[in-house]
Amino acid sequence: MSKITEYELFEVPPRWLFLKLETTDGVVGWGEPVVEGRAHSVRAAVEELMDNYVLGTDPAAIEDHWQAMYRGGFYRGGPVLMSAIAGIDQALWDIKGKRFGAPVHELLGGATRDRMRVYQWIGGDRPSEVAEQAELKVEAGLTAVKMNATAELERIDTPASVQAAVNRLEEVREAVGPGIDIGVDFHGRVSKPMAKRLAKALEPYEPMFIEEPVL
Repeated sequence: MSKITEYELFEVPPRWLFLKLETTDGVVGWGEPVVEGRAHSVRAAVEELMDNYVLGTDPAAIEDHWQAMYRGGFYRGGPVLMSAIAGIDQALWDIKGKRFGAPVHELLGGATRDRMRVYQWIGGDRPSEVAEQAELKVEAGLTAVKMNATAELERIDTPASVQAAVNRLEEVREAVGPGIDIGVDFHGRVSKPMAKRLAKALEPYEPMFIEEPVL
């Protein structure tokens, strides 16, 4: 029976962490256990899980490993622990896929479609560029875009900042017309008292979705 013999973690600036697992028969699996801005914390969690639960075990027992890592402590959940578990889980599935000579999605049941609609990120931290970027993506054939609606690190916590976000979406809507979908990402920058007001103010410009307004 093959066993997991060693692991290695790679921090890639500015925010990524990758995990490499190796087995006794030379199969290597890769995963990405990371929470943005918490790479060192996730690294410590991966090391604890690997040393206590995974090293020296059968890589094929993926569900058993997941349950052991998740239920092995009294306190469960949270972004650091769950990201560490997810990265290890990914690497174990990578090993299994290589063993069977199949992509992981085939092991999980196979594809359900052969094409997919996509949207293009167009930025938005710099307001002067966002409408122009939207037009370029539409000219390239895309039918949906996603944008920031605030300047870099700007909080939406006043009526004026709500109006500024509305103006930015309005500008993009006018640039691309009614037939293009526009998603708006706020990266948690909206204060809770302003969230409902903001959503209502954006309605006339028909956003495809509002992503992460609050944290």
